[in-house]
Amino acid sequence: MKPTEIYQHLKDIAAKIDIAVSEHNFRATGINARSGLCRVRGRQRFIMDKHLSVREKVDVLGDCLTDFSLDDIYIVPAVRKFLDRSRNT
Repeated sequence: MKPTEIYQHLKDIAAKIDIAVSEHNFRATGINARSGLCRVRGRQRFIMDKHLSVREKVDVLGDCLTDFSLDDIYIVPAVRKFLDRSRNT
């Protein structure tokens, strides 16, 4: 599976557990910021640096999602295997 496909699946999984994923230009803010999970007005959001490579986006979002229980959500087997590997590293 291509990294772009995995990334899309990860964003879909995040949406299923009520985490909005958005990409922003951190360079334009002039603030040293990193991609990650935060709370905005009581809702969970994952804010991603749009300048990261797709592989980096997959790794960062995958790491975040391993902190949540995903047992009740259908996940494509290749993506489930990726998340299991991320959880074990």
